[in-house]
Amino acid sequence: MKRIILTTESGADLPEELAKKYEIQVVPMHVIMGGKDYLDGSLPVQEIYSYYDRTQQIPSTTSTNTHEYHNFFTRINQDFADCTIVHIGYTSKASSSFHNAVLASEDFDNLYLIDALNVTGGLTAIVMYAAKLLEDEPSIEAEALVEKIKTSIPKARLAFIPGSLDFLKAGGRVSNFAYLGGTLLKLKPRIELVDGLLLSNKKYRGKMNKVSEKLMHDYFTEYNIDREQLYLIYSVGLDEGIKERASAIAKDYGFKNIHWMQAGAVISTHSGPGGFGIAGIEV
Repeated sequence: MKRIILTTESGADLPEELAKKYEIQVVPMHVIMGGKDYLDGSLPVQEIYSYYDRTQQIPSTTSTNTHEYHNFFTRINQDFADCTIVHIGYTSKASSSFHNAVLASEDFDNLYLIDALNVTGGLTAIVMYAAKLLEDEPSIEAEALVEKIKTSIPKARLAFIPGSLDFLKAGGRVSNFAYLGGTLLKLKPRIELVDGLLLSNKKYRGKMNKVSEKLMHDYFTEYNIDREQLYLIYSVGLDEGIKERASAIAKDYGFKNIHWMQAGAVISTHSGPGGFGIAGIEV
């Protein structure tokens, strides 16, 4: 029986301890800042915020290219002889990364590709769903595992509140009018993944400590999330008191395993400092 190796992109923000525990292989995406290309994970997130403070510009992000994917899959085959690779990719509707993986896959006959149609905690929730399946059923065939993973994709729910409208405005994701109105009224957009696309479907008013609680209560009311696993996402700058309160709320709702995830450089270029999010999979 061939060993199955799970892979994903850095845009999943998969916590390092989980990647190590389940030997999940992660390929980096890119951040372009000040004319230099940085691999996601090599650049402290605080550098992105400092760059914006200096220039009033946000870095751009680019996908993992085909050559990098080819090298990535080749290395895995060398490190894990006679394995099968199941790659769970960043949404194809927000990045060309998955398309590049498809191009690279033409040279491999032991590779399955899954478009997770999700990012950050939503992508991690799907990857960890796969990891748990493998842990519970180590003899599962790759085809059966892939089909089960695919059934989890429409059940993955990600919602987050950016920490700063400045970053959304600088990236062209809100108009000047919406930015001004949101700033004056202290409105914070709730952003979710819908069919692989980031959409704002609600706005909250107030400070992040109150807004984060409201988001959690609404999220748990709207979605029947599996109580075994929950993923809470923060970007650098989120107050520790908010994190403590969020953990307490999750426990009150009966969640058994609560994992905190820091938004990496790719996600932080969109959300800004002090953002908060939540992700899980519906039962």
